[in-house]
Amino acid sequence: MSGEFALRRARPLLGTLVEIGLTADDADRGQQAINAAFEQVARIQRLMSFHDPASELSRLNGAMPGEVLSVTPELYAVLSAALRFAHLSDGLFDPTVAPRLCTLGYLPRHGFIGDGVGDWRDIELLPGNRVCLHRPLHLDLGGIAKGYAVDRALACLRERGIDQAVVNAGGDLAVLGETAVPVHVRHPHDPIRYLHLAELRRGAVASSAGYFSARQHLGAWVTPLLNPRSQACLGLDVSISVFAADCMTADALTKVVAADPDGADAVLASCAAHACVLRIDEDAAVMPTWLSGRAWREPCAVGREAVRRV
Repeated sequence: MSGEFALRRARPLLGTLVEIGLTADDADRGQQAINAAFEQVARIQRLMSFHDPASELSRLNGAMPGEVLSVTPELYAVLSAALRFAHLSDGLFDPTVAPRLCTLGYLPRHGFIGDGVGDWRDIELLPGNRVCLHRPLHLDLGGIAKGYAVDRALACLRERGIDQAVVNAGGDLAVLGETAVPVHVRHPHDPIRYLHLAELRRGAVASSAGYFSARQHLGAWVTPLLNPRSQACLGLDVSISVFAADCMTADALTKVVAADPDGADAVLASCAAHACVLRIDEDAAVMPTWLSGRAWREPCAVGREAVRRV
């Protein structure tokens, strides 16, 4: 986090460490705003955690096919966004991959988990924050809810008069105001090293890769990053970062780019987003590919000279 942010606080939430930073100008009134922003993040976690059998998401996953349930505006908003990204990407973003993630050991097997024969097309959103699942399916919002929580935290700070802020939830990062925040991502093959991609103002970035989550399953290396069409695991050899106006969009689109980097330009363009895919060439050099035109901000050089140890 940039040294411009003099007041910094962090809490363990969303399965990672969420950090909020304010400038010295907001330090006197900032603590109350930060506390309120953290409560927003905690609320999203309580509502949308797949791991918590008492969460609202778990209640929805336990519904009978055809049953209509009323949900909170927050869950309804995230489901609406998830379906929009699913439509835009023709299912490359799919919030119904939970059964596969349970099989791989990344999600717990709650009592309602079965084969989950339905997919995102079987989710109907009705007026009045109501939802109907038309076939047996199991929702996991881990590919979008963290970005939404970051956006809600930043909005909470803005509503309390904060002009300059940064919220970082394990690499899902959003910036309020004109203070430039350096964007670093981990080296795909050596994650103790960081690469400097860009300077970010008034926007968001999210990154996905498999370097910390990879594990062996039935003799093969797997990650929780999936291609919903083929069920293949992604992210073992690449790092994907998406820059967008809001963090929820950036978060969701990392999964689309991971599943089809060659075909993601149209989806990125429709969301006014940009992506950077980092690969390693045969000489072990980092090769960045920027998708959907220029980067959100002009990127710095990425290579051995841009690597720093942490």
